[in-house]
Amino acid sequence: MANQRVSLFLVAMLLTFISRPAQSRTLESDTEVLRAFRASIDPNSVPPYSFINSWDFRMDPCESSGEIFLGILCSTPVDNNSSTRVTAIDLDGIGYEGFLPSSIGNLTEMVILNLSKNNFRGPLPGSITNLRKLTSLSLSANFFTGTLPARIGQLKKLETLDVSQNNLSGSIPASISGLRGLLRLSLSNNGFTRRVPSLNGLWQLNSLDLSNNRLYGNLPTLPGHLRTLQLSHNIFSGHISSISRLQNLRILDLSSNRFSGAISEGVLMLPNAVRVDVSYNRFSSLEVSSVLGSEMQLQELRANTNHLQGHLPVNLVSAKNLRTINLAQNQFTGTIPREYGAKVEGSWRTLFLDSNFLTGGLPQQFLRRGLRISGSLAHNCLICPINVTMCHGGQRPDSECVRQGGSYR
Repeated sequence: MANQRVSLFLVAMLLTFISRPAQSRTLESDTEVLRAFRASIDPNSVPPYSFINSWDFRMDPCESSGEIFLGILCSTPVDNNSSTRVTAIDLDGIGYEGFLPSSIGNLTEMVILNLSKNNFRGPLPGSITNLRKLTSLSLSANFFTGTLPARIGQLKKLETLDVSQNNLSGSIPASISGLRGLLRLSLSNNGFTRRVPSLNGLWQLNSLDLSNNRLYGNLPTLPGHLRTLQLSHNIFSGHISSISRLQNLRILDLSSNRFSGAISEGVLMLPNAVRVDVSYNRFSSLEVSSVLGSEMQLQELRANTNHLQGHLPVNLVSAKNLRTINLAQNQFTGTIPREYGAKVEGSWRTLFLDSNFLTGGLPQQFLRRGLRISGSLAHNCLICPINVTMCHGGQRPDSECVRQGGSYR
């Protein structure tokens, strides 16, 4: 009987404990932001298996476990009297449709905000610059409009800023140069215009992608630690000699702009450069140093569709790691250097020299069967046998070759 009374007492205590409302450990204002954010998303775009569908506000956001409040991370309270704070919203990219509420700026302990690969729209709220502890802001592949907040430079702890593939416009705020801890900056595939402010203050930056915008003017002042520089499909102009000081650069893409002058030997001699793409510009000369050698990392050179003149650069053969060369659609004249012959039979895998004004016969190696190289010699003034694959497409008519001072034979 005594044991039965003890059991009933324990059951009563347990029921009393369960019936008490759960005390929220998450700061109430943080929970309200999450509610507002959830309410801003079209419920028709929230599938059952999604992170957002797991946000059950009958539970405490920061005390939940298992499959509740997926995509949310919180701080650890200092003591039993402290509230927990939301430190990350890291959503799955499955096409949520909605907007970013201005109250997002109240999550002042947030370190990560990732809404990439969804269908969020509308402007970026200025309150986002209140998130002074952010280290990563990733909003790529959405439909955000308007401009970057003018005070974006207040996010001093940012290491990654990626707003690529949106519909943003206007100029790049000058305050962005204040993000001194930034490692990666991607503003590509938007509608940004005007000149790029000096970025020299971003002294730790190693990846910069401004491609596919409407930016113009000369090259901005760039930080010296860059490893990746992508500026393609803009309206940049002027010379590029300043690139030669970026000694850590591995990937350089300046294609589809209006750069002119020389592709200087300093650019091709960058000691760590693996890929250089300067195609679709207005360059008039290609300077290749005689000291290119085995220490160079360059594997791919694309300089097609420019105004390059003179003879083909013989010294390209001394770049030991070079595999892909595209010099098509320029104004090169003269013969194909015989030194190229050993390369097409050896380490070169792609060679496009089509649509120039090259003359004479081919180096003997070009005529051999079983070559593993791909490319084209078409639309020149060469003696190019039709049984050679790279000659397919024919040569220029005599009238064009005479006008350029060459001829087929």
